Amino acid sequence: MTPRTTASTAGTTLTRPALSLAEAQSRYSGGRGYLAACTLGLPSRDTVDAIAADTAAWAGARASAAGYGDVVEDVRSSFAELVGVDCSRVAIGSQVSVMAGMLAASVPDGAEVLCVDGDFTSMVFPFLGQAHRGVTVRHAPLANLAEHISSATWLVAFSLVQSATGAIADADAIVTAARAHGARTFCDTTQATGWLPVDAAQFDATTCHAYKWLCSPRGVAFLTVSPEFQTKLRPSQAGWYAGRDPWASCYGPEMSLADNARQFDVSPAWQAWVGARPAIDMFRRLDIASVRDFTVALGDALCDGLGIARQGQAIVTWPDADGADVARLAAARITASARAGRARVAFHLWNSADDVADVLTALGR
Repeated sequence: MTPRTTASTAGTTLTRPALSLAEAQSRYSGGRGYLAACTLGLPSRDTVDAIAADTAAWAGARASAAGYGDVVEDVRSSFAELVGVDCSRVAIGSQVSVMAGMLAASVPDGAEVLCVDGDFTSMVFPFLGQAHRGVTVRHAPLANLAEHISSATWLVAFSLVQSATGAIADADAIVTAARAHGARTFCDTTQATGWLPVDAAQFDATTCHAYKWLCSPRGVAFLTVSPEFQTKLRPSQAGWYAGRDPWASCYGPEMSLADNARQFDVSPAWQAWVGARPAIDMFRRLDIASVRDFTVALGDALCDGLGIARQGQAIVTWPDADGADVARLAAARITASARAGRARVAFHLWNSADDVADVLTALGR
């Protein structure tokens, strides 16, 4: 395989051989019947081993704060390469809602934010919480979101892939319309990054939680922000880790923040990042287009078996208002989920055509 090279924040060069789809799939111990990457990803053996080794080191008094800092920078660098931005454009944190909350606090008084009708609330509630400042939140259908952007819109906040339905936003149309009207774009890629190629550089800002499709522990999240948009944002959650030199930023009264996206960093939950390091490194070395093709093929095969239109998505949903289909899947030991009156299944690296057949058998198709 062709090696991939990326510059780390320490100025060294990290080189890893690229991974094939088959090699990545071989890193999972199981997963047949688990169709819930959209709820919670599964760890690879590398992540399990890394967490076990770190726990042993911690218990043996061999862990160090500085060592965890190096881990975080490795993960930051890997994620930057995965989504196509410079490492200086990536901030780290723990939750999408925290990152969205910082952007929400930066919306000018009385400005308008355009959201998607039915989007995940971590991309909606933070902006609704700014009503006391006169911030207005308007909602529009995903299918024609671009058409609802106007000269009054300061920010368009949307998920690239919708949690409830798996529907994929027309990012190009949204970005084009936003630029035409002078609006900013903020895209949540949590349900996309890991199976769908993501170019974070096309948006003013993105956020992503890695515990779903990136198969990392919960508590590892990212924000990317363009240099120009950075100047419009308030580092409202700044703490010691956002400092120019975090270890020199532990005490007041002066505040000296990093001059790049790191000024938006939230102090990391160290152990979670240990598990994320092999996970994010694996995905950055994968051809994500091959993951998309693999997962979409399984999703479309399921649609064919169900007799519904192909959705072209890794997440497949269909009407199930009474939850009967999800109950049938659970009785067959298939892990799925129910969202917004629909049955929801998701295909990822550990799945195969056997999972499609199992779902159809469980549903009597």
